[in-house]
Amino acid sequence: MWINKSGKWFQFRVPQQWDNLTAEAIFKENWKVPKKLLHQWRMEKLVKIDDQTINWSKPLSLGTEISIALFTEEDYGVIPQQLAIDVLFEDDHLIVVNKPAGMDTHPNSEGQLNTLANGVAFYLQQKGEKRRVRHIHRLDKDTSGAVLFAKHALSHAILDRLLNERRIKRTYYALVHGIIHPSSLKINEPIGRDRHHATRRRVSKSGQSAQTRVLVIQKFMKEKMSLIQCSLDTGRTHQIRVHLSHIGHPLVGDLLYGGKPLFPRQALHARELTFLHPFTEEKVKCIAPFNDQPAIFETYINRVNK
Repeated sequence: MWINKSGKWFQFRVPQQWDNLTAEAIFKENWKVPKKLLHQWRMEKLVKIDDQTINWSKPLSLGTEISIALFTEEDYGVIPQQLAIDVLFEDDHLIVVNKPAGMDTHPNSEGQLNTLANGVAFYLQQKGEKRRVRHIHRLDKDTSGAVLFAKHALSHAILDRLLNERRIKRTYYALVHGIIHPSSLKINEPIGRDRHHATRRRVSKSGQSAQTRVLVIQKFMKEKMSLIQCSLDTGRTHQIRVHLSHIGHPLVGDLLYGGKPLFPRQALHARELTFLHPFTEEKVKCIAPFNDQPAIFETYINRVNK
């Protein structure tokens, strides 16, 4: 689909599959725009058809140009702060950043600094883009890897829906205690809060459904460790950490869930993020390099199949 940015306007042309649909049908049925956002567009006259006032109920023909005022200035929502951030992918609609360990994804209290969101806000500020920083998902403070942010309200709504529909694929690398058998398994155990601990989660029959797929990459018999790849069918808090601890293979360095302090933090890295772009529908695949200093993963990755 042809798309373009012109000042504050996001422009696209009606593709073949949307021929003869109304603008309202396109927004509600195809993009599933939230009612509140759609109402704002109507009230503030933020949508135009071929540079004219929109008729919401008129069927549109192939090639009709629709413009939406998506790129208006907004408050960042966080304090911009100069931090070294590693951008893996970026366009007008979204940005993927490689988060280091030891950094929160976003502030947990008003005015908090030194989070990934603070760094993203400063990065956008330096580019002259005054956009609210909207994270689509988050990583634990001591987990590194790829994090997805939306640059405006529409991409936020669509990406958030894709995440809930499990159409944003997240793949992690982890180093765990013990030798996992079999080499491929699916952990399907509900996760809830641990009433005995403020932050810990646990497998609980009354918890939310959670599924984690595990693939063993390499077994290190001498160290009694396994390097594994995990993919999430759901996104519960501490999901990978809880599930692996539950089956007797806690993450190395994860003291909260039974790991030993052989590393300075839990050995978990969000290695890959894959999804279809919300507008072009092209596949976006981001690989996050390991970024620990000193390295905790590379030593083991380099030993794979040696």
